[in-house]
Amino acid sequence: MPHVKSLECRECGRTYPVEPTNACEFCFGPLEVSYDYESIARSVTRESIAAGPFSMWRYHDFLPVGAEAAVDMGTGFTPLLHAKNLGRKLGLDRLYVKNDSVNPTFSFKDRPVSVTATKALEFEFETLACVSTGNLMGAVAAHGAKAGMRTVVFFPGNLEDGKVTGAAVYGPTLVAVDGTYDQVNRLCSELADNLRWAFVNINMRPFYAEGSKTLGYEVAEQLGWKAPDHCVVPAASGELHTKIWKGLTEMGDVGLIDPPSTRMHLAQPEGCSPIVSAFETGGERVAPVRPDTIAKSLAIGDPAAGVYALQTLRETGGSAAAAPEDEVAECIQLLAETEGIFTETAGGVVISGLRKLAESGAIGKDEVTVAFITGNGFKTQEVVEHLVDPAHIKPTYASFEAAMLDGK
Repeated sequence: MPHVKSLECRECGRTYPVEPTNACEFCFGPLEVSYDYESIARSVTRESIAAGPFSMWRYHDFLPVGAEAAVDMGTGFTPLLHAKNLGRKLGLDRLYVKNDSVNPTFSFKDRPVSVTATKALEFEFETLACVSTGNLMGAVAAHGAKAGMRTVVFFPGNLEDGKVTGAAVYGPTLVAVDGTYDQVNRLCSELADNLRWAFVNINMRPFYAEGSKTLGYEVAEQLGWKAPDHCVVPAASGELHTKIWKGLTEMGDVGLIDPPSTRMHLAQPEGCSPIVSAFETGGERVAPVRPDTIAKSLAIGDPAAGVYALQTLRETGGSAAAAPEDEVAECIQLLAETEGIFTETAGGVVISGLRKLAESGAIGKDEVTVAFITGNGFKTQEVVEHLVDPAHIKPTYASFEAAMLDGK
C-alpha cells in the first residue's frame, strides 16, 4: 500500500493505523482511508492506467490494498453506453448509461467486495461476512468462494428469491433474520465486536467503501478523460453517491482530468427516501424511516452515509428525487424497451429520477449525463411478471393468422 497513509475520522480528523475498524474512539465518526495524493500523482498517468487490466484493478494505485494478491473475478470496466433511444424520449442528446449490472455477480457490489475480500486476506481473516439487502450477499458469497474463505451472509427474511438463490449457489451460510435491514445491521454490529470475522460493511467498511470509487474513475476514462456534467445515482446507505464523487475528485486531484464540476443527483424510492426528505426540507441530518418499498436493494431506513450524501448533493449543486413506487416497474420497462438493458428495481428508481430531472429542466439537452444502473433485472423478475402475456396458438399457419394477423 505505497500510497495509503492512515485511517482518518470523517468528523474530527483523528488518524488511526490501517486496521479492521470503522469508528473513531473519540467522536464515533466513521473512518475513511487517507491517501498520499502527491505520491499517486507521481506514479500514475493516463498511459499507465490504459496499460492495466480491463477491470477495476487498472486503478489499483487509488485503492487501499496490494494488487498482487487481489481477489479478482474480472469486476469493472463495464459498458458506458450512449443511450440515444432513451435520450430521445427524455430530450437528452448526451445521455449515457453506466451498465454495472454485468459484473460477475450482476451488481456493482462486486467492486467494494473485491477490495474488501483482498484486505480481509491481508488481515488474515478466515471468515467473510456481511449484512445485505440482496446484491451484497451474492458478491460476498462469490468472492469468499474465490478466496477460499468461509462466508456467512445475513439478510432480512423478506428478500427477493432470486437474490437469495443467487447467493446460495456459492455455498455460504445463509442467515435470514426476521426484521428490517437496520435491525439486521445492529445484530451484525454486535457480532463484529465479538467474533473475528471480516464483516465487509461493518468492521471492514473503510476499505469496502473505497471499491465504489472505481465507477467514477471508469466513467471519466470512458468519456475521454473528462468528468460528466451530471450523475444520477441510486441511494441506499448513500455511500455509492459519495464515492463516485470522490473518485471523480481524486482524478482531478492527481491531474488525470480537469477539476470536476459534476452535479451529483440522488434517487431513492418513495417508500424509503430519508435522504431525499432531508434534502428537500433543508435538514442537516437524516431522520430514519421504516422502509416500505418494492426496491428492496435500496431499503435502508437509517443510511450510514446519509449525512455525507447530503453534503455531496449541496457541494455539487445536485438534487434528490423520490421515485413513486408505481413508476419503478414502468421505468424498468422503459429502459429495457429503449436500450435493451434489463435492470432491477434500483435501476427503475434511477430512470424515474432521471426522467423527473429531464422534465424539470435540471439537466440540459446537450449536457453529458450518466445514469448508473447498478443491478441486473433477472434478480427481481417478479416486479415485471405482469408483462408476461403471450399469444397462445396451435402449430398451424391458420392459428397463427387468426391470432396475429387478422385485423392488422
